[in-house]
Amino acid sequence: MPGMNDLDSKQTPTALDLNLETARIAWRELQRFFARGVTVAVAQELDLLKVATEIARDNKAAVAAWMEAGAVGVVADDQAKQWLQADVEVWSVVVKPWVLVQLAGENQSQSPAG
Repeated sequence: MPGMNDLDSKQTPTALDLNLETARIAWRELQRFFARGVTVAVAQELDLLKVATEIARDNKAAVAAWMEAGAVGVVADDQAKQWLQADVEVWSVVVKPWVLVQLAGENQSQSPAG
């Protein structure tokens, strides 16, 4: 299966494309994606669009560094349960097959990456 690097620039989404696809949504609305294991938490200190862009570009080095730092990672069961109970809202953006999420505004005191 070819990686994103094998795609031409017309097929790789840009930051502008991803920005148009970004939405604020209640975490509870993303439960089906969480159940499939495709929700990825992005820490508050990171720019959600930058992370999404680097994932779309298949920048393995940047993604690995963020993951190693604990700033990006698949949403953990405990975190998902906490977010559901608190009825938080997240900013979300889709970079297939992933749904990236980052706590929105007033929810920032919640731990972002589990």
